[in-house]
Amino acid sequence: MSPRQRILSGIQPSGTIHIGNYFGAVENWVRLTKDYDCFFMIVDLHALTVDYDPRRLPQRVWDAALDNMAAGLDPAKCTIFIQSHVPEHTELCWLLTCVTPLGELYRMTQFKEKSSREGENVKAGLLCYPILMAADILVYRADAVPVGEDQVQHLEFSRELARRFNGRFGDYFPEPAALIGRGARVMGLDGAAKMSKSMDNIIGIGEEPEAVWEKLRPAKTDEARKRRSDPGEPGRCNIYSYHKLVTPEAELAGIAAGCRGATIGCIDCKKIFHRNLMKVLDPIRERRRELALRPDDVRDALNDGARKARAVARETLDGAKKLMGLL
Repeated sequence: MSPRQRILSGIQPSGTIHIGNYFGAVENWVRLTKDYDCFFMIVDLHALTVDYDPRRLPQRVWDAALDNMAAGLDPAKCTIFIQSHVPEHTELCWLLTCVTPLGELYRMTQFKEKSSREGENVKAGLLCYPILMAADILVYRADAVPVGEDQVQHLEFSRELARRFNGRFGDYFPEPAALIGRGARVMGLDGAAKMSKSMDNIIGIGEEPEAVWEKLRPAKTDEARKRRSDPGEPGRCNIYSYHKLVTPEAELAGIAAGCRGATIGCIDCKKIFHRNLMKVLDPIRERRRELALRPDDVRDALNDGARKARAVARETLDGAKKLMGLL
């Protein structure tokens, strides 16, 4: 039997996972563990490229581990670890920095957007962020990377770096393919932008049912429905887009018909969604509680993951150093 293809993805330690993260990425990652050799890392080194509170970072990393394990990333089925616990990432990053033209870094969309806001305060780490991301991927010789459409440029940069290295030192790194997930693009509660913690328009996966309902009550719906008797159009309703994430097809069709025929009000629609959403979130919240009561088990899982990751990364790095003429 041929070995399974390897994939790599990073998890930002940026606070509570929300349903946009879960349905947009994590749910898909859990599916991928069935068919791929999966490496998932909490990217604490990437978190250093912008201003942050060093006193809060350890808790953010810990919360990311608990949330993602609770959401289904089982250490028995995938390798999950903390990025900074595998120093081969930063060592390969330096080797790749030495083959990266500066002009390519300046052309990266994320750098152009963030540097325009920060001006002279922009950090060199933000400029070199794509090189570290490429090192993250190439150090595991990943076959594919699950990405959203907004991340394709960074992955193409990784592919270009692999080509540059191979052209200069010999065919070594595979060019990772983009694995475009089937995860949803989840809009925020205001319906104006993608769900984001910075926009404060989220539903966290660990929130209690009452807290979730308090957020749903004022959430944006179809603006054409001023009264319950007004017919609506499900395609214009943000809450209906949420229903597609958790509501069974047969029930979904009934909600659409009720919206168009004004037999279901917006509050009723939100109550049905709330019920179906909590069927998904309740088990996750309970698993997180259980994990939080077993911190040693979580630490052991992360340490085991780092050991497995280092074994793979060390072999890759040694081969790259040898090709580059390093003893």
